[in-house]
Amino acid sequence: MIEILDPAQLPRARAVGALVATILQTAKARCQVGTNLLDIDAWTRSMIEDAGAESCYVDYAPSFGRGPFGHYICTSVNDAVLHGLPHDYAVVDGDLVTLDLAVSLDGVVADSAVSFVVGQGRPEDTAMITATREALAAGIAAARPGARVGDLSHAIGTVLRAAGYPVNTEFGGHGVGSTMHQDPHVPNDGRPGRGFKLRPGLLLALEPWVMADTATLVTDADGWTLRSATGARTAHSEHTVAITRDGAEVLTLPPAA
Repeated sequence: MIEILDPAQLPRARAVGALVATILQTAKARCQVGTNLLDIDAWTRSMIEDAGAESCYVDYAPSFGRGPFGHYICTSVNDAVLHGLPHDYAVVDGDLVTLDLAVSLDGVVADSAVSFVVGQGRPEDTAMITATREALAAGIAAARPGARVGDLSHAIGTVLRAAGYPVNTEFGGHGVGSTMHQDPHVPNDGRPGRGFKLRPGLLLALEPWVMADTATLVTDADGWTLRSATGARTAHSEHTVAITRDGAEVLTLPPAA
C-alpha cells in the first residue's frame, strides 16, 4: 500500500516528526556510560504516553520477527544495526549505540534513527556514522516530485560505496503514513530512473545503514536483533521526509538548540 497525504494532513505529519525527533534527542542526551537499555525503553514509553501518542513497535509482529516486539524503541549496540531488542545491558565507554523510533500521533507515523558513541569514540566509528549521515543527505537531496525511487537509492548507495562500505539492500527505507512500514521500499543502493515516481503528499523514511566490513546480517536468538555477520561495528541514520511541490521537507530534524 502507498498512501498519499492531502495538504491538510501535512501539519499532523510535522507534529509527529517533531515528537520523534525530540524523543530521540532526549534519549541520546540521557544515554551515558552505565545507562541500561531497558531504562532507555522506559524513558521512551513515558515520553510517548505523555504526548498522547502511540508506539509503532509494542504490537509490531511482522513475518521476519519473533513478535510482538513488545518494546517502545529499538536499541542496537556495536555490531547490532537493526531492530535491536531492548534488554538488560548497561552501555560502556566506547559503545556505538543506535536508537530507532517510530511513533503514531493523530493517525500519522514518523520514523527516525540516530547513531552515536557513548564516551570515548574511535575515528573509524565517527567515519562510519558520518558516511550514513552524508548518504542520508544525498538521498534527501534527490527526493523531489517526478524523481524515481531508484534515484534516491542510487544517491544513497553512491555515498556509502565511495566511503568503502558494503551495502545490504534487504532492509532499507520505506513509505510511511497511517502505518509504519508501507511501500515503496527504498533500498540503500540501486539504479537511477527506476521504480515508483515520487509525488507530493508521499512520506518516506530514508535510512542508510552500514556494517564496517560485510553486507551479511545474522539474527539473534531473540528473533529480532540483526547484527553484522562478522561482528563488525555498524551505523544507521534515518529521517522521515514529506515530498512537496518544492522537494523534500525533513520532518524529523532535531529541535534547535
